Amino acid sequence: MNIFQLEILAAVFKCGTFSDAALQLEISQSAVSRAIASLESELGVPLFSRGRLGAKLTSVGERVMPHVQAMLDLREQIDYEANLEKGLYNSRLRIASFRSAATHLLPANIARFRNRFPHVEVSLAELDPAGVEQSLREGNTDVGLLPLPRSEEFNTVEIIRDEYVVLLPKEDVPPPKDLTWAALSAYSFILFNYAECTSAVRNHWDKCGQSFKVGYVIKEDSTIVSMVAQGLGAAVLPKLAAIPIPDDVYVRSLPIRLDRIIGAATLASKPPAPAAKAFLEILKA
Repeated sequence: MNIFQLEILAAVFKCGTFSDAALQLEISQSAVSRAIASLESELGVPLFSRGRLGAKLTSVGERVMPHVQAMLDLREQIDYEANLEKGLYNSRLRIASFRSAATHLLPANIARFRNRFPHVEVSLAELDPAGVEQSLREGNTDVGLLPLPRSEEFNTVEIIRDEYVVLLPKEDVPPPKDLTWAALSAYSFILFNYAECTSAVRNHWDKCGQSFKVGYVIKEDSTIVSMVAQGLGAAVLPKLAAIPIPDDVYVRSLPIRLDRIIGAATLASKPPAPAAKAFLEILKA
């Protein structure tokens, strides 16, 4: 018997079904089923009766549940004392990120952090990568999300690899699933007016011995996607920057894959505060 099994047991009781408990805990339904089955096997008694209307505690399950809740409450108190010692209570966590990572990567992870550490004040600033770096240097940000690599003044950990995708306007004949450089050379491209992304795309083309025609240079990634949808050209964007992609835009991979590596950065000259360390662990997980 372990704490996670007890958390699953309490979640099934609260939610009424294995599937809803899985959603709440962000694990698979099969993992919930295995945990309950293992616990019932260890105790030698059924804790739930399963039916079309969900999972209902058996009579012994009803007697066990108060003890389960008491154990979970004690675990919460243990966590409270440990976190208090680590300085996580009545502290703050300041995060800065560029737009697409702030939109698609951070909200769920901030929610997980807040659930675990509700007494930490969390703020999020949306800045361009240069602004994130400067905010870290000035001590106004504890953790910054940035494209990697960065300079040695930052300690970084890779979080995700974001593929650069080709966005093509809808045509009568869909483009092949596997694009060739020759096929791409027929398009005029709408470039992102953001130095790191644009440089990465240009360098990738040069490295592959290719060239491309530039039709427009645009500041906002959402504008680029809309222009592709209107048939004004093709584009190459990191997938997170392109989302949401409308139905009238084809998405294809480059002939040779290119990734944008997104990482979390802290200032190398200063050890991260306990709240920053805890958030980094959530990001790495």
